[in-house]
Amino acid sequence: MYQTNHHSRYFRKGLLLAGFTFSFLTAALAQEVKYTNGNNNWNADSLGNHRAVVTFNGATRVARVVIPWRRRDEHPELKRIIVQDAKTKQKINNVKTLVLNREQGDLCFEPVSGKGDYYIYYLPSKNEGRDNYPKGVYLAPEQTADNSWLQSIPAGMKPNATVKELESIDSFNTFYPMEVIATAAEEKQLLLKHPGAGYMVFPEDREFPIKMTEDLPQRWIKKGPSQAFSGEAGKGEYYAFQLGIYARHDMKDVQISFADLKTATGQTIPAAQLNCINTHGTTYDAKPFTATVNIPEGKIQAMWCGVDVPENAVAGVYKGIATISAQGMPAMPVRLTLTVMNKPVVNSGFNEPWKQTRLKWLNSTLAQDNSVIAPYTPLERKDSVISLLGRKVGINKDGFPAQIQTFFTPEMTTLATQPKNIFTEPVHFHFTSAATGKDLTWKSNGWQVTSQEAGKISWKAVNTTTGLEMEVNAALEFDGFLDYTVKVTALEDVSLKEITMHLPFDKGAAKYMMGLNQKGGLRPEKIDWKWNVKNKNQDGAWIGDVNAGIQFNLRDENYVRPLNTNFYLQKPLLLPTSWGNGDKGGITIGEKGKAILVNSYSGERTLHKGEVLYYNFHLIITPFHTINTDFQWSTRFYHKYNNLDSIKATGATVVNIHHGNDINPWINYPFIETKKMKDYIDEAHQKGLKVKIYNTVRELSNHAWETFPLRSLGHEVYSPGKGGGFSWLQEHVGQDYIAAWFVPEFKDAAIINSGMNRWHNYYVEGMNWLVQNVGIDGIYLDDVAFDRVTMKRVKRVLTKDNHPGIIDLHSANQYNKSDGFINSAVLYMEHFPYLNRLWFGEYFDYEKNDPDFFLTEVSGIPFGLMGEMLQDGGNQWRGMVYGMTNRMPWTATSDPRPIWKVWDDFGMQGTKMVGYWVDNNPVKTNNPLVPATIYRKDGAVLVSIASWAAENTTVKLTIDWKALGIDPAKAVITAPDIRNFQRGQVFGKEASIPVEKNKGWLLIIK
Repeated sequence: MYQTNHHSRYFRKGLLLAGFTFSFLTAALAQEVKYTNGNNNWNADSLGNHRAVVTFNGATRVARVVIPWRRRDEHPELKRIIVQDAKTKQKINNVKTLVLNREQGDLCFEPVSGKGDYYIYYLPSKNEGRDNYPKGVYLAPEQTADNSWLQSIPAGMKPNATVKELESIDSFNTFYPMEVIATAAEEKQLLLKHPGAGYMVFPEDREFPIKMTEDLPQRWIKKGPSQAFSGEAGKGEYYAFQLGIYARHDMKDVQISFADLKTATGQTIPAAQLNCINTHGTTYDAKPFTATVNIPEGKIQAMWCGVDVPENAVAGVYKGIATISAQGMPAMPVRLTLTVMNKPVVNSGFNEPWKQTRLKWLNSTLAQDNSVIAPYTPLERKDSVISLLGRKVGINKDGFPAQIQTFFTPEMTTLATQPKNIFTEPVHFHFTSAATGKDLTWKSNGWQVTSQEAGKISWKAVNTTTGLEMEVNAALEFDGFLDYTVKVTALEDVSLKEITMHLPFDKGAAKYMMGLNQKGGLRPEKIDWKWNVKNKNQDGAWIGDVNAGIQFNLRDENYVRPLNTNFYLQKPLLLPTSWGNGDKGGITIGEKGKAILVNSYSGERTLHKGEVLYYNFHLIITPFHTINTDFQWSTRFYHKYNNLDSIKATGATVVNIHHGNDINPWINYPFIETKKMKDYIDEAHQKGLKVKIYNTVRELSNHAWETFPLRSLGHEVYSPGKGGGFSWLQEHVGQDYIAAWFVPEFKDAAIINSGMNRWHNYYVEGMNWLVQNVGIDGIYLDDVAFDRVTMKRVKRVLTKDNHPGIIDLHSANQYNKSDGFINSAVLYMEHFPYLNRLWFGEYFDYEKNDPDFFLTEVSGIPFGLMGEMLQDGGNQWRGMVYGMTNRMPWTATSDPRPIWKVWDDFGMQGTKMVGYWVDNNPVKTNNPLVPATIYRKDGAVLVSIASWAAENTTVKLTIDWKALGIDPAKAVITAPDIRNFQRGQVFGKEASIPVEKNKGWLLIIK
């Protein structure tokens, strides 16, 4: 039965307030309104994005107009109306509103210039937030009319002004046609005209994405429901269309099934070539995807469907059936007619994204293979030992690591012949009986390989003990990612005092630590950590030395990657049922015998027969590869869209194009100004420069062509949230989203991505398209909202066909309340194997820290990477101890060009870096708070020293001349003159070198 909805309630309320007749207002609403583009000819920041152009032809002091604006926003009566004289652009104060509801606005104003046009702005707002995180607030009604004018309004006055047109500030802000609502009366008539069915279907072309879920558009009232759809597509095109469903009653488990499309002559497009992205597809990690679509009574759901037309399809008219079904409701067939044109479509139509052709990308499996990515090498297995680049993993009979070794030298520039052990004994679990207080004894029949590829080896083991079975499934990948799924099943009721996992680190591989409430630095003697997922994005840590380490993370089968970068608290970690065990679980770390023992415990519990727990974990073995110092010296980033000749003149070699500029205006959607971008990149390549672009996943521009198809997927792609933000989002997306970054110059308003979803498939395909069609040389990542699965795929497509595929990652320091107190390096370590450089980053304190923090949290060196600095230009003296500068152009006082000049003058290419952390470094200082790193070559060495001492100090150098291969009798120690860094001078070999607080020196010995 039809029920009065919200705008019919407002409508009747308006009638009572104004005292006018129903017939008059329905007649006014029935008039056709012209919708136009205002071409940005007013100030939207103060007047809003929408106005009515009203023509007055009377001769009185009062004009009355009824505006059939058909608004989708709630409570128009709570928003201000601003009336403006079109000739003078002056605000008119004498205004009286009669009826303001979602269907119409009825008001009087003083026509101060007599006959002519007047503007009525009806969604004015102001920003009460930051420029880049606006909080659009709609202005409240105001009373500015004087009493004498109000008294002059005749009782029962009829309208004497007409609506000429409804204008939006630009075409992007228009409500027409899919956001112009139907009236309550029109809805009622529609329902009366089409009784019986529990739902109605409104097929729509891809040109008109369905945007509203609460209101029927006026367009559908005019068209009426239909059980037929027709369209035209080219050969090879992915043709998208919509089946809009209006639920008269609750609909459960809505499905769309397809029959073959056939021509009269028997040509066929198989049903397998048709799909509905709302219900079926492929996940970002290549698993089958299904979603349940329920439509509440009175709501609208867009079901986006696609026909993947074969390239060899014969031109003709293809007909078939799409069948809509829902639980307990009659199925409804929709007749499909697709005319396949004789002209082939280039690249499946992907070059024309406004046709929604790229919705096919949501189900892509591109680059999902386990192929090895350079510089890594194929995995090799010999008996129970698996070898990978610079590392070996031995497998115990129970399936867990017996030992992990690394072969990196402390310098991190070469591989050693002798291994470094990470563990003192195998990784193992303890299940302690509540009855006896003793550990249960497990039996194993050994492990078996289940699959073996060059890039991934998987195995399985089954272990048993009294009342319990442990099924271990594990996989090691070529980059050093070791993943464990540990399924514990109770074969009978079992009471346990404790379940723990032990990672027994060798002390030589446990010098440093990050995570579990610890900033990067020397590992504390003791750690006692408890789960707190509500406030902290913490489920593991990294422990290691520069040339050997492990990151471990504890999870279960319900793990979902949380949001990051200011949004952790809105979607935090899920507490693992196994490891967390309510509030009983935690981790202790400390010395035990020969080991530094990581003891992950979960507390007492009783497992009932048939109950299953997943004690999943993964280990990431570091370093990933040796550091590429030559890449660091020769690859110099310029971080701004600028004239290419100017950039080249700085000495930079790679241009990072951020978003919010002419060639990449829209955040994380570089698919609109692609011609401009390609022209710029082509010119850069001619000048010997490379170009990378900003493109990540964490948030998505509202200018994405697919915004509303993605919204139709519920919370799969966009996170739930309280809405708000920039006015466009409030006016067109409405509610249930998280507003993200905003660029005022382009009015680019982003929406937060929900995390791991099929948009990552689109992202990978998009990267591939940009490489192949635009020629990008890589990407600049600004924090990362995807996991290593997507990262590997991205690296594969970026490096395809010998493209350089350079990736650098920027992160703001995540160790704060909003981000859940997680170290950036811990958060992103799974991505490190595919990066070329780190940029850590905003809110990193380069002054108030110690060398070990710099080494572990910022430099990237223990992981085979090198980095750059950001916050306040960095500390250039300390940075050079790790081979880092800041990036151009940032601040005038931290211009890296003077240091680049030193690199070039000295000849840094081919030098060997030996850090202060290397015990046999040939150059040391006599003060541990003023460490020295050297860059050596035949006959010369560049020494970088920097101070972390609390005050100005002096140091002396201790030099192993023999190790350097330099005759001390002939040696000269020179401090070259470096602008904004140091004044040139010569030091004696035994001289006390003055070092200012927080500063240092670059010295050349030769």
